[in-house]
Amino acid sequence: MRLTEQVHHHLQKIIQHGDSVVDATTGNGHDTLFLAECVGKAGKIFAFDVQQQALQSAQNHLRNHHITTPVTWIHAGHEHMLKHIPQTLHGQIKAITFNLGYLPHTDKNITTCPSTTLPALKASLSLLKSGGTLSILAYTGHDGGRDEAESVKAWAETLHSDFDIHITVPQNTKFSPPEWICIQKS
Repeated sequence: MRLTEQVHHHLQKIIQHGDSVVDATTGNGHDTLFLAECVGKAGKIFAFDVQQQALQSAQNHLRNHHITTPVTWIHAGHEHMLKHIPQTLHGQIKAITFNLGYLPHTDKNITTCPSTTLPALKASLSLLKSGGTLSILAYTGHDGGRDEAESVKAWAETLHSDFDIHITVPQNTKFSPPEWICIQKS
């Protein structure tokens, strides 16, 4: 099973219809679609991306799959999450997903980086409800990707006992696969 499938399988066990969730790096909308299927029409999704092209691609992806889940599309960096998610939902978010790297098939110079990702991850912890999950797929095969993954793992290891941390690093692979950092709030 691919790592992305493992992530979705894990999140399916946690997310229920009606939950509020965040796609912190919307990209082409694959996680947004998955999250929409999990939360259903009664749920809420907040989808962030710094590239308008990514948000448009994700909107088209959901439209093509006839998804009617309410999505708030936010053209901003994930480090601005707290400002864009209503205060009433702080501490009420069931899952937050990050796919670190760049938007496939576009400018590889536009990437996530530790200077914005680490503040976003810190903010995410205050948004999660008890039992909520922060899922980070760190893609390492591009310039800066390995450094960002190591920064995220080092940050995760500093978290206190209110969080369960699991890190999955695929072994024996030919290319640079993503690494999965999964943080669950107790």
